Amino acid sequence: MKKIEAIVKPFKLEEIKEALTEVGIEGLTVIEVKGFGRQKGHTEIYRGSEYTVDFLPKVKIEVVVREAALEQAIKAIITSAKTGKIGDGKVFVLPVEQAIRIRTEETGDKAI
Repeated sequence: MKKIEAIVKPFKLEEIKEALTEVGIEGLTVIEVKGFGRQKGHTEIYRGSEYTVDFLPKVKIEVVVREAALEQAIKAIITSAKTGKIGDGKVFVLPVEQAIRIRTEETGDKAI
């Protein structure tokens, strides 16, 4: 099993969710986060004063998938999240040693 963590622009969330559903991914976790990468934030004007916004709002999507579904899930995320502009985000893939469904105590692939 693998865990996919994708940090993306918030307005792309619905499109990503739909793309993952189309490739058979049934569950995901979404966390509102803030951060910056190469874009290094931006400046805004509030009540006549200019200030720098270092941390931009993003959404972190976490999905645990079977090895067989990994490439399809990654492709679905990238295709639906991409705008071609700076700040589109990142995708990270991590190993998952074990998964347990609390209600039924199923383990491994059955738990996801």
